[in-house]
Amino acid sequence: MTLWGGRFSQKLDDLAWALNSSLPVDQRMALQDVEGSIAWADAIHKAGILSDEEHASIALGLDTVRKEFASGEFVFQPSDEDIHTAVERRLSELIGVAAGKLHTGRSRNDQVATDFRLWMLQAIPELTSAFTNLQSALVEQAELAGETIMPGYTHLQRAQPILLGHWWLSHYWALKRDVERLNDLTKRVSVLPLGSGALAGAPFALDRNALAKNLGFAEVSQNSLDAVSDRDFAAEYLFVCSMASVHLSKLAEQIVLYTTAEFGFFELSDAFSTGSSLMPQKKNPDVFELTRGKAGTMIGLLTGLMSTLKGLPSTYDKDLQEDKAPVFQATDTLLSILPVMAAALQTLTVKADRMRSAIDSTMMATDLADYLVEKGVPFREAHSLAGKVVRAAGEGKVRMEELPLEAYQVISPVFEADVYQVFDPLESINKRNTVGGTSLQSVKNQIKKIKGE
Repeated sequence: MTLWGGRFSQKLDDLAWALNSSLPVDQRMALQDVEGSIAWADAIHKAGILSDEEHASIALGLDTVRKEFASGEFVFQPSDEDIHTAVERRLSELIGVAAGKLHTGRSRNDQVATDFRLWMLQAIPELTSAFTNLQSALVEQAELAGETIMPGYTHLQRAQPILLGHWWLSHYWALKRDVERLNDLTKRVSVLPLGSGALAGAPFALDRNALAKNLGFAEVSQNSLDAVSDRDFAAEYLFVCSMASVHLSKLAEQIVLYTTAEFGFFELSDAFSTGSSLMPQKKNPDVFELTRGKAGTMIGLLTGLMSTLKGLPSTYDKDLQEDKAPVFQATDTLLSILPVMAAALQTLTVKADRMRSAIDSTMMATDLADYLVEKGVPFREAHSLAGKVVRAAGEGKVRMEELPLEAYQVISPVFEADVYQVFDPLESINKRNTVGGTSLQSVKNQIKKIKGE
């Protein structure tokens, strides 16, 4: 059975059929297709197109089809071109000729757009929940970190001391933006295209607002040409997934670095590590490397869809059959990554002593400049004087706190005996107590804000 063909004298070539068929991809929207069809049957019944008896028969038949999909008992046939064909073919088997009235006023163009939007509206909360669980793991680690100190880096060079909790939370806030983007996207997904027909609208007195409400959409599309061609929501969804993957890749890269022997800040649980087929000693962070690698794939999915959309000439073109596979793949990828990352982070071991030992007094050079500022020295001059202290310590092969006071005063008489207080890393951290700073109080305030306390 096909939903078209009356004007054709030959059946479609087998190879062309295989290329044209979208069932392997769009069967994933089976429940959404049935849901949309049930609502459509209600709408055309109210418009007087279906009799009470026909409507009841179609509704009962579609409910049976839905149950078959839900239970896994639905049997696809080689003649099923797509999910729409499969549903209508099975409905015909169940109720006979009345099934042929279901598609009245409807095109697969507005039907598939509706299915896709319905699917995404149901996928977004699931994806959001997975992100939230990873965020919770990050907050949990931040709370456990307490006063644990670590080096902060810029350009992958040691920069200033920070709290480990502050580092964990930096990844929380990035993911929060991803969740916000997902939730904001919902209002643009929740626009009903059904009732737009192939491109020009439906010729019957349909109540599209009631149809939208029935299906849980916030509003109806206002232009039928735009409605059947609009895939902005799919591209935006892939952007959100790609951006989130970039954030996850950044976190993964840092975990990979920090679990090396060279850093030794963390150790992964055996349950989230792999070994080498050749080298018995290896303990590899494959979970995080795969996360990092899949970010590239994710960006490719976005780029691919954008390239498909960029030059389409009309309302619906078959190119749009390429819209769903990347969205499904991106969703599956994130739903496989996020729970594993959350569990891996919750079970890793923090090597606090190793982190603390990686901090040296040169990382308090900015504090040294601030010390001079507090004594009235202009910052640009203070910056230069602090740099000279760093150079003097390096040339003398001593730590900055080991330089005698006389050496400091040769550089500037402003230095006094209290200069050595500058080299307490926890003191340096707690001075940065502005909103968003790394101080212990600031980190506690971040956690309170996150928890809504």
